[in-house]
Amino acid sequence: MYMVKKIKAPAPLDAAWTSPAWMTGEPLTVGNFRPESSDHRPTVQCRMLYDDTGIYGMFQVHDRYVRSVQTEFQASVCGDSCVEFFVGPPCGKGYLNFEMNCGGTLLVYHVIDHTRSPKGFKDFRKLEPEDISGFRIFHTMPRVVEPEITEPTVWRVGFFIPFEMFIKSNGLKLPVTGQTWRANFYKCGDLTSHKHWASWQPVKELNFHRPEDFGEIVFG
Repeated sequence: MYMVKKIKAPAPLDAAWTSPAWMTGEPLTVGNFRPESSDHRPTVQCRMLYDDTGIYGMFQVHDRYVRSVQTEFQASVCGDSCVEFFVGPPCGKGYLNFEMNCGGTLLVYHVIDHTRSPKGFKDFRKLEPEDISGFRIFHTMPRVVEPEITEPTVWRVGFFIPFEMFIKSNGLKLPVTGQTWRANFYKCGDLTSHKHWASWQPVKELNFHRPEDFGEIVFG
């Protein structure tokens, strides 16, 4: 279980990992690597906070073999150096999967039935630009990183998810204080030279879309 702490003022997405605003949030570690991974084991942590308007998150990654080539909204960013936050509130159906490469490109679906199908999933919807109004992202790496950076590199991705997105997708009822949501956090790099797949809560197979493997986050 991870406790998401409430804050009074918005958390600055471009602040340092150790800035006073972000030190309020305890770090969680994305450290369960699938055996299919290469020997590359980046150190990945995330802090989460919230206020009355939405959720703030910051990933920090001590990485190597960093690559980012996808620049269009809803492009397949999992092949790049990528961090992901999959989360579902206790109301409605399914979850939203926020996938963000180190250059700040976003992919996000509302997955209702995660059973795999030729189209991706049995029941899901790709969010449109109007669906993510209010979503914000900050990234320390350039939009495009090509060729791959092989030297040790530290990068961050900060993001803000307005609760309005969950009101539209899942019928979320506010306030969220005291609610328990299901979530998992991931790091991957499917098309980097040193492929790897890591999660906060262990996944029983190489498939991040397994809600049964999600852990709990509690809004305190």
